[in-house]
Amino acid sequence: MKKTKISTLVLGLAAFGAMVSCSKDNETSAPDATIIEQGKGIETECSYVDSYWPSTAVLSTTLSSGAGTSSDVTLMTNQNTAIKTFWRGSSVAAPTFRFVQNGTNWSSTYNAISYSTGRIYYGEGIFRDAKSKDASNLINVMILAHEYGHQLQYAFGLPSKKESTARPNELEADGMAGYYLRRGYGKSTFSSIATAYEFAAAIGDYNTTSSGHHGTPPQRRSAVRLGFLLADPANAKLTATQFDYNFFYYYDGVLAGTYRLAKPEGISEATHNYIMSHMEELRRIQSGQMSDEEYFNLD
Repeated sequence: MKKTKISTLVLGLAAFGAMVSCSKDNETSAPDATIIEQGKGIETECSYVDSYWPSTAVLSTTLSSGAGTSSDVTLMTNQNTAIKTFWRGSSVAAPTFRFVQNGTNWSSTYNAISYSTGRIYYGEGIFRDAKSKDASNLINVMILAHEYGHQLQYAFGLPSKKESTARPNELEADGMAGYYLRRGYGKSTFSSIATAYEFAAAIGDYNTTSSGHHGTPPQRRSAVRLGFLLADPANAKLTATQFDYNFFYYYDGVLAGTYRLAKPEGISEATHNYIMSHMEELRRIQSGQMSDEEYFNLD
């Protein structure tokens, strides 16, 4: 067996785990969780042993009737490929994408997990709730873009910034989601994604000394905003490693309250000036000083 990194996007329950039988095959079961975290799991050739899904859950290529429609499945399947292609082109395979079903016990599948073995498992519970808040499925696309951000981290050894908590990993994945929604998904104004992003930002926490700390809600808000700004069409499209460098270059300035930064390599003068003009705004977001009304109406 070998250790497998996983990262999860979750809201609410207590985690438990169970051994998945090889008789269920490689794509029939997984385990339940409750906090967004960069965790560890164990993979064998025919089963997972981790604490992220209940033992009664099964993997599926479709959604049950209570969770979504065939059109929803098509959208998510296509987006799984589209997000991969946006970041890595056509020569790399898309992650294996599966929904996780557990009957009508929606809370038990309120999670989305990105595995370092090239898999993204998406709980019907979180999909169903996200769709109920936005019928266009923008929230679900945002969550999927965040989870693919972790796939990029696995592939390229990111994030380059290391801390004793999961904060850099999660904030960067938030930024990558904001970048994709503007540059890849075509959302030209921040107000068109801000409300959707709150679904994930609400999972931020204030346990700053915990290894599972993912950033505070205001920090997560500012991370997705910075990703959106980096997606400025005037700038050349960034690779994952270029995004990582530039994201933390500016975000460290946001956290430090530094507003006079030299232009980093690979960013146009116009884009650098554009982001610098938003540094005070980013500081106010990450410190929690910006009101919801102002945040939701940023351009």
